[in-house]
Amino acid sequence: MDRPVATFTIDGVTEDSNTPAAPAGVAHPRSIRSFVTRVGRVTTGQSRALEELGPKFLVPYKAELLDLASTFGREAPTILEIGFGMGEATAHIAGLMPEKNFLCCEVHLPGVGALLKRIGEQGLTNIRIIQHDAVEVLDHMLAPAVLAGVHVFFPDPWHKARHNKRRLLQPPLVANLARHLMPGGYLHCATDWQPYAEQMLEVLGAEPALENTASGYAAKPDYRPLTKFENRGLKLGHGVWDVVFQRQTARQSLAQKSGT
Repeated sequence: MDRPVATFTIDGVTEDSNTPAAPAGVAHPRSIRSFVTRVGRVTTGQSRALEELGPKFLVPYKAELLDLASTFGREAPTILEIGFGMGEATAHIAGLMPEKNFLCCEVHLPGVGALLKRIGEQGLTNIRIIQHDAVEVLDHMLAPAVLAGVHVFFPDPWHKARHNKRRLLQPPLVANLARHLMPGGYLHCATDWQPYAEQMLEVLGAEPALENTASGYAAKPDYRPLTKFENRGLKLGHGVWDVVFQRQTARQSLAQKSGT
């Protein structure tokens, strides 16, 4: 069993943060991040994975466009994952889809170490990790229309009404994600908090570049596994909602404008 060997903290927004409100008119307030502060432990196995596999699979954050073909060593459709936690779903999906590249953003070191450990155990080659805020990665490292898909699974729901504005999936970010999707690319979100699911439907549905692939919530795609946490919640009667939207193609946009 892995033995804890280190602890860490990362500065960021917390539920009780005194972060000042963003100025009016700011398109994407700096107070909104793709993560919240957590304290965690890096185990010996995670530490070993960081040391041994980090040089190959970690991509340093730089405020310049990333050459995806060079980064992955091949040309392939690229999926961006925002906030992969401990990497259980990420490794599962990457194993199911070896023909696709997965660019994964997570700021918390134990999660990064855990995913690297899974990469080594499963022999995965199609994952690269950026240990940085996904919002800044989008803004500075990815070109428009370069992504085949985006996964946002179980982002922090910010349960309290006065904190809802800190939720990741706000109109400016959704517009930014849509801009980075290639025509026909998809945005798949999942949450176990119904009010957030309702907001997801509302915000994604209001983005003109996106179209819902279902009449409302989507059936869980086969590629997204049920995590231990999710299974436990379902046994307790908690719901899980998937929302899947697609970037419109030029033909779809034209048909929508013409009203046909």
